[in-house]
Amino acid sequence: MLNVADLIRSLAQWPSTPGLISAARSTRIMNAVVDSRQATSGSLFVALRGGHQDGHDFIPAAIANGAVAVIAERPPAAGTCTTLDMERLETHVDGLSIPVCLVVPNSVAALQKAAGYWRQQNSVRVIGITGSVGKTTSKEFISSVLSQRYRTLKSEGNYNNEIGLPLTLLCLTPAHQRVVLEMGMYDLGEIAQLAEIARPQIGVVTNVGPSHLERLGTIERIAQAKAELPQSLPSANEGGIAILNIDDERVRAMAGQTQARVFTYGLSPNADLWADDIESKGLEGTRFRFHYRQETVHARVPMLGRHSVHTALSAAAVGLVEGLSWSDIATGLSDQSVQLRLAATPGPFGSTILDDTYNASPTSCIAALNLLGELSGRKIAVLGDMYELGNYEQEGHNLVGRRARDVVDLLVCVGRLGRIIGQQALEAGMPASAVSMVETNAEAIDTLQQLVEPCDMLLIKGSRSMRMEEIVAALTRSGSGAKVLAKEQ
Repeated sequence: MLNVADLIRSLAQWPSTPGLISAARSTRIMNAVVDSRQATSGSLFVALRGGHQDGHDFIPAAIANGAVAVIAERPPAAGTCTTLDMERLETHVDGLSIPVCLVVPNSVAALQKAAGYWRQQNSVRVIGITGSVGKTTSKEFISSVLSQRYRTLKSEGNYNNEIGLPLTLLCLTPAHQRVVLEMGMYDLGEIAQLAEIARPQIGVVTNVGPSHLERLGTIERIAQAKAELPQSLPSANEGGIAILNIDDERVRAMAGQTQARVFTYGLSPNADLWADDIESKGLEGTRFRFHYRQETVHARVPMLGRHSVHTALSAAAVGLVEGLSWSDIATGLSDQSVQLRLAATPGPFGSTILDDTYNASPTSCIAALNLLGELSGRKIAVLGDMYELGNYEQEGHNLVGRRARDVVDLLVCVGRLGRIIGQQALEAGMPASAVSMVETNAEAIDTLQQLVEPCDMLLIKGSRSMRMEEIVAALTRSGSGAKVLAKEQ
């Protein structure tokens, strides 16, 4: 476990500070947080400046909650804690007491530096995962598979950026054998930066899609950004392994951009690990067959829809290259405790709601509609705006509208961009009586309360800022017993 002396060493100009050792070596850092309310005994609190709040104002609260160390850009009020200016720290410091505030020019840069230092102090294999769709679900199942044999640390929730990834790494202990990290990005260079901190030996790329087109401009630039992960891996001789989805042409092309050993997965027999004989079992999951070398393995997983087979393949691929047995892999993939983003919950009048409100892109919306099409019952899709699509905005919503026309019985579109989905469905031949277009979640709730009948299947999906979970909450107030299922945004 990282201690305060390690933290100071990671940020100090001088590699050795003898006067710090007696007080700081014995004080262990149990976790790292950026929210003072999450601080507990032994926490490191990192004070960040935000658009609405300044973490420096909450240093006293973090210390009151048990924080033993603080990283900040300015010292707190006198008497709050011991303060060390890391730019002026001498080689010998006397009289250190805990808690301590380490003052740095940039809190985020210091957090990253500390995480990189601590990762280097631990002999552990790191698995990095990126992709436009599916990386969170892949992370969860890869972690579940590896946990069958190894003590595994994984990034929690959406800890996949320049702040979240370092926070995860600072939770490393010598007992951990594997670390599974999701790597997100908004621009070029960000995954490369995360890889420099985490130094992964294995990199998994799930796919390249139009998410973040508004920022990056073209799908080619998105592929360029995702390729930074396989590019950052060690060579094959040094144990680097790039695990790539062969069914995505842009991901497949990354095989020529890495010095690591390439291991491919997909639905093609040309892949190192591939699957066929796929059969959806509705809300009960999916059946298929794995093929690897001369082996054929039958599998059943709790994940929904044909697209989820790629998630299982990515997790199995990591398991295979890390030496796990098929028995271990099957157990990891069948773990019902894995928390994922789609939940089937009881809706009004005996209906079922598929809550997929975490986020949305054209790719993930079409995958969700395909899943809805595999289920029995009257099908209702409630679809909202999809953001950050840039020049792909019109076409992306059009594609979803055309697919909705083929799959659903009733379509409720929410928001300005959601209206594009509804208009495209109408142009594709969907009856006007089957399409409702509203501006707000409140209007959608009113509409659905009039439409829903027993045994209906309702898919609810939109971008995070649409807050479409409000619709789910309104429709499930009388329901209970949500069943967690498997699907990514």
